[in-house]
Amino acid sequence: MGSPGRRLSWSALTLSVLVLVAGCSGEGGSKTEATASSAPAPPMRLVAYTDCTELLSRLRKSAEKVVGPYGLPDGNQGRAALAGRGLPGAESARGDAAVPEAPGAAAKQAPEHSSTNVHEAGVDEPDLVKTDGRRIVTVARGRLRVVDAADRKVTGTLTLPEVNSQVGSENLLLAGDRAIVILPDHRLGMIQRDNVEVADPAPTGPRMRLLLVDLSGEPRVVSTLTADGEYLDARQTGPTARVVFRSTPRIDFTQARPDRSEVDALAENRQAVRRAPLEAWLPSYEVTTGTNRQRLRVPCERVSQPAGSTDTSIISVLTFDLGAGINDADPVSVVTKGRTVYGTGSSLYVSDTDYGTAPGGPGTAMKPVEPPVARTDIHRFDVSGTGPPRYAASGSVPGTLLNQYALSEYEGRLRVATTSDPGNGRSSSTVRVLAQNGARLDVVGSVGGLGKGERIYSVRFIGPTGYVVTFRQVDPLYTLDLRDPARPKVTGELKITGYSAYLHPAGDGRLLGVGQEASGEGRTLGLQVSLFDVTGQPKRLSRFHLPDTSTETEFDAHAFLYWPRTGLTVVPITTYQGGGSALALRVTGDRVTRLGTIEHPRSQIRRSLVIGDTLWTVSDTGLRANAVTDLDERAWIRF
Repeated sequence: MGSPGRRLSWSALTLSVLVLVAGCSGEGGSKTEATASSAPAPPMRLVAYTDCTELLSRLRKSAEKVVGPYGLPDGNQGRAALAGRGLPGAESARGDAAVPEAPGAAAKQAPEHSSTNVHEAGVDEPDLVKTDGRRIVTVARGRLRVVDAADRKVTGTLTLPEVNSQVGSENLLLAGDRAIVILPDHRLGMIQRDNVEVADPAPTGPRMRLLLVDLSGEPRVVSTLTADGEYLDARQTGPTARVVFRSTPRIDFTQARPDRSEVDALAENRQAVRRAPLEAWLPSYEVTTGTNRQRLRVPCERVSQPAGSTDTSIISVLTFDLGAGINDADPVSVVTKGRTVYGTGSSLYVSDTDYGTAPGGPGTAMKPVEPPVARTDIHRFDVSGTGPPRYAASGSVPGTLLNQYALSEYEGRLRVATTSDPGNGRSSSTVRVLAQNGARLDVVGSVGGLGKGERIYSVRFIGPTGYVVTFRQVDPLYTLDLRDPARPKVTGELKITGYSAYLHPAGDGRLLGVGQEASGEGRTLGLQVSLFDVTGQPKRLSRFHLPDTSTETEFDAHAFLYWPRTGLTVVPITTYQGGGSALALRVTGDRVTRLGTIEHPRSQIRRSLVIGDTLWTVSDTGLRANAVTDLDERAWIRF
C-alpha cells in the first residue's frame, strides 16, 4: 500500500473526450418519446485535470454561476445546511449475493442458506444482516452481534461508535472474517475561513464512517475511515468493496436576512467562492489504524468534471480489499450530483436526475425553470479489475429515474426506464437501450408511451425481457421484448387495481409482485402480493390481500425473501395502527397462500433469512428461529 505522498503523485486517469446526446428514438418510440428526445442535449464532455490550479479555477467558475443568496443549489446553503426457469436469465436474477467463504470453510461445510436480496447475482449490497450459513452478523441500535446459527447463541458483541443519524441506518458487508460496517453520521461541519479549515459552530453536516471489523475472535475494529460527505451506497464483488459518497464544498456562506438583502448576500457568497482554496473542494477522508492517523484528500488528477456542468457536488468512489484493509482507498471522483448507484460484476453506474434549475441573480438560483425539463445523467465506471474504477463512458436520457432497478446492463448494453413530466397529468414512461460508443453512452433504441398520465412504480429486467409497472388509478403491468436493442417493443399489458412496487422472478414463467391493492379511484387499501404468469400475455394467477397493512419491501428490496426450494416468501408488515410482524406466504404452482405470521416483542421485524431448514427473522430486539415448513418456533435470541 502506498503512502499519502505516493498517492498524490499518481498519474491522471486516461479519459476520452465525449459529447453526449439525449438519445434517438427506435421504431418503438412514441410521439411522447420523440418530443422528449428533441430537448437540447446537456454538455457532457468529461474532462480530467492534472493541474490543481486549473481544477480549482474550474470549480470556482462553476460554483460562481449557480451560487445564490442562500448558498449553492445542490447541497451547501450556508450554515443552515452545513450541518427461475421459463424466464430468461431468471437464475442470475434471483437476487442472491453469495458471501465469500471464510478461510478454512471447506473443513466445515455451511448449510444451504439465503443471502441478501440484491439486484444482480454475485454483487452484494450493504444490509443490516449478513450470513455465511454458519454465523449471522447483525448491526442494530449501536451494536454489532455475531450469532452461531447452529448453537443459536450470541458469540460476540461490539459496541459501535455513537452516531447522530437515523435509527436503523447502519449497514454492513461481509467477506470471510472481515466486515465493513457503514455508519452514516452528522457532525459539526468543517468550513474554510481565511484559508484555514475550522469547525463550523452552527449546524451539522453529513459524514460517513466505515469500520473494518475482524470477526475471527471477539469482534474488534481494525481500522476506521471517516469521510466528509454523504454516504450513498456500496457494492461488493468477492473481497472487493466499492463505497460511494457525495461531498459538497466546505465554504462559509452567508444568507439573506432582514439586515442583509439578497443582493448583498449574493455578492458576499460569490466573493466567498472566489476566495475558497482547493482544500474546500477536494473530497477528504481520515484513516485511523491503532494510533496511526492519516488525513487524506482525493488527488487532483483523480477528479474529472463534465464540460459545461455547473454542478458543485463531487461523487467519490473508494475501493477496498477487505482482506488487505481500508488504509488505501484508491479514490476516484467526478464533479456531479449523483444519487442512484447500480453495479454489476464489471460495471458501476452512478446516476442523478437534474430537474432543471436556473442560475442567476437574487432569489433565482433555487427556482425551477418554466417549464422544468428533467433529465437523468449516467456515468459508467469499469470495475472488472480489483483496483480503482476506471471511467468508461457517460450518457443522458430525458425523464426521472425511480431507483436502481430502473437500470440494467445486459450483453454490454444498458437498459434505462424513466418517467417524463411526472405529476402534471401528461406524464409518460420510456425504456431506452444505451450502447457504449467510445466514451459515450448512446441511445440505440427506445419504446415509449408507457402509462400515459402515470408514473413508474416498479421495474425489473430479466435477461432480454423487461417488466414495468405504472400507476395512477389502475396498475398496467407491461412486458417488453428487448432482444433487438434497436427495436424494443411492448408485447403485453395487464391492467388490474393497485400496483406492484417490487417485482421478483419466481421460476416457471412466474413473476411475484409486492405492493398495494387500491380502489378504482386509486386509494390504497393494504398489502397485495400477486403471482403473474408472464410466459405470454401477462395474467394474474393468484393474489393475497391483507387490508390496512404495508411492507418495507415496497421501498427496500432487501426486506424481501423468496426461497425457491419451497416457495417460501416472507415480507415484514406494518398495520396502519402501528403494529408489526413478518408475513410468511407459500408460492406453489399457480397459488399464493398464507403460511402464518411471526412476531417479535416490542419491535418491528426488518429482515428474514433461511439457513438449512430454519427461517430466521431479524429485529432490533433479537432473532427468532422458526421451522421453514410450518413456522414451528425453535429459538428466541434476545439482544
